[in-house]
Amino acid sequence: MKINKKLILSFVAPFMIFISAIGLIFRDNSKKIFYLPIGFMGIAIIFERVISRQLGRKKIFQKIKSYQKVK
Repeated sequence: MKINKKLILSFVAPFMIFISAIGLIFRDNSKKIFYLPIGFMGIAIIFERVISRQLGRKKIFQKIKSYQKVK
């Protein structure tokens, strides 16, 4: 069975957020700051993907509308 790399990579950002949350909850106060960057990067990856997907859909919709006949 062939493993789909995109499927594996889709779990990276939520896993980063999960690791950050676990680190923030269970580490002592002096080392909690080290888990913030990985959480922010996970959130940034998700937001970037959402925005790029929305822009891609908008471009496709505009192309479809441009091919329609004017009535």
